[in-house]
Amino acid sequence: MMEEIKVGETFTISDEANKDQTVEVLAKVTLENTDYVAVGFAEDLQDESEDDIDIFFLKIDDEGDLSAIESDEEFDNVSEAFDAIIEED
Repeated sequence: MMEEIKVGETFTISDEANKDQTVEVLAKVTLENTDYVAVGFAEDLQDESEDDIDIFFLKIDDEGDLSAIESDEEFDNVSEAFDAIIEED
């Protein structure tokens, strides 16, 4: 059983250019039995200028690995769910 990914955790992902980027989990949501996380680049978050933080949504698959969200419909659902969470703060 994979350890659960928690908000505030940081980990490294490789971008398209195979450059390692450290990302921090900003929020987590479960839709239709699938977990999703919103992540931002750690260095952007340290600058603390909220305006230009790129936020990415990733899906946690059955193995506990992060994977991209493929369909636009799925992306829209996840995006709306995260908007609702973020507005609660």
